[in-house]
Amino acid sequence: MHLLTKKRAVVTGATAGIGREIALEYAKHGADVAILGTNLERAEQVLKELEQNRAFPEQKFCYKIVNVASTQEMQEALSDILNTWSGIDILVNNAGITRDGLLMKMKEQDWDEVLDVNLKSVFNACQAVIRPMMKARFGKIINVSSVVGLTGNAGQVNYSASKAGVIGFTKSLALEVATRGICVNCIAPGFIKTRMTDELSDAQKEAIFAKIPMGQLGTTKNIADAAVFLASNLSDYITGQVLTVDGGMVM
Repeated sequence: MHLLTKKRAVVTGATAGIGREIALEYAKHGADVAILGTNLERAEQVLKELEQNRAFPEQKFCYKIVNVASTQEMQEALSDILNTWSGIDILVNNAGITRDGLLMKMKEQDWDEVLDVNLKSVFNACQAVIRPMMKARFGKIINVSSVVGLTGNAGQVNYSASKAGVIGFTKSLALEVATRGICVNCIAPGFIKTRMTDELSDAQKEAIFAKIPMGQLGTTKNIADAAVFLASNLSDYITGQVLTVDGGMVM
């Protein structure tokens, strides 16, 4: 079943991890997909994978190498996609970084970079697409936050603040555009199996598992499935919500 046939999707932070998985699932469900990232080599590899996962011959795929924290670069990249595809139906704001450390030792640069990439990028992307979506009276905006945006986490005041900001942004924008046929929702992943978690010690993994009622890490596919649901017409009456995909960590 192809849930996103003829939809046009943009995914930021799509050259690895969760963003890559979302882009590939969107391709499998019939969407045209534009991936935004900072690494040219990885972008070209994901583009090849998109081609291999297409549902229909006529699907279109492309990539843009862009600094999501730059308002000008994002406006130019998304304007080009809008003009080429005559619209964008789905926007996934997934780009994110960490610069962890205790507040007393945190550098101002570490604060600024995390807020710029994780939160300002959401502002940049949404502002670039919101008028065309309002004109079309349709749109699905999916912002990827984190459970630490709900609970906080020691050593991550910058990251937690940025992800809490994404949640507040999501709810506020949802209220602004609800009458225009645009749904704005948020996914808050818990601990997800990635290259970073693979490097954790057994003791660290055990400590993490103790916090998860289901007793296991999530996968990027778990997050991508949620992103497919929120992008499809199955979620047409859902907006302003935070969908935690975390094995029960936050209830």
